[in-house]
Amino acid sequence: MNRLRFARLCLALSCALGTAWAQPNPNALTPPNVPAACKALQASGNPQYPPYLWRDPADESRLVGANAELMEWIAQEIGVPIDLRYVGNWARVQEEARLGRLDVIAGAFFTLPRTEYLDYSFLPFRETRSVVIQRKSTPFPYQRWADLRERSGLTVINNSFGQAFDRYANESLKLTKVSSLEQALQMLQLGRGDYVLYEESPAEAYMARMGLAGLKMVMPPIAQEQLYLAIAHRSPCNTPELRGAINRALYKLHQGRLMQGFIDKAVQLWKVQERKNP
Repeated sequence: MNRLRFARLCLALSCALGTAWAQPNPNALTPPNVPAACKALQASGNPQYPPYLWRDPADESRLVGANAELMEWIAQEIGVPIDLRYVGNWARVQEEARLGRLDVIAGAFFTLPRTEYLDYSFLPFRETRSVVIQRKSTPFPYQRWADLRERSGLTVINNSFGQAFDRYANESLKLTKVSSLEQALQMLQLGRGDYVLYEESPAEAYMARMGLAGLKMVMPPIAQEQLYLAIAHRSPCNTPELRGAINRALYKLHQGRLMQGFIDKAVQLWKVQERKNP
C-alpha cells in the first residue's frame, strides 16, 4: 500500500471513529433552554405526606421520600439541578409558589383555583386515594359522600381532594381546617370531630407513628386523584422548553415504571426512621 492510499485510509477511519464518538446517547434528554439567572429549580411540597415527602429527622430543612427521589431523577434527566427543601406547611408551600419564590411543587392534585398560579405537568406521576378516618369507639355508617353531611369533619388547610369533592365539601359539609395532619388526628382522637379526611398512605403512616390504635380508615375512598408536578407562573425558570423537558422526563418515568421503586425505597426509609425515632 503506497503512502497516499495509507494516508487516505487513516483519514477515513479517523472521520468514522470521530463521528461515532460524537453521537449523542439516544436515551438522553436535551437540556432545556432556561434563563441564565436560573441556576437551579427551587422546589418543595407537602411535608406531611409519607411515603411521598416528609422532613428528614436528621436535618429538618431537608425533605425526603419518594417525591424527593423523583426530583433527583428528573434533575438528572433534564440537566437542571433541583433544590428540594422544607419551606413550611402545605399552605405555606402553595403561597410561596403563588408568589414565585418557589419554582416547582413536587406533587399536587389538579384544581382550577391552582391553575391561576401554577402550570401542571401534562402527565401525572402517581394516583392516590383519599379516605375517611373515624374513631373505632364511635363509628358511623359511610358509603357515600352524603353520609358525611350531618357530621363534623377535620382536614388540613389548603388540602384538596379533587375538583368534584372539593365543590361538594364547600357546599354541603362541615369541615374544620387545621394546620397539620397530626393536629387533625389528635383532635379526632379527643372527640373534637367525627372524622378526618386525608390521603390514605400518609394518614396510615402518621397513625402508626403516633400510636393512634383507636382510629380506623373506612372505605370506599372519597376520591382517587392524580399527583402532578407543577411549575409556578411567576418562576423565572418557567419556559416552554423547561415544561417540555419535564413532560418528556415524566413520559420516560411512566415507560420505565420507575415510580413504584421510589415509593418502595421511601417506605423502607420511613420504617427505619420510625424505629430510630419512636
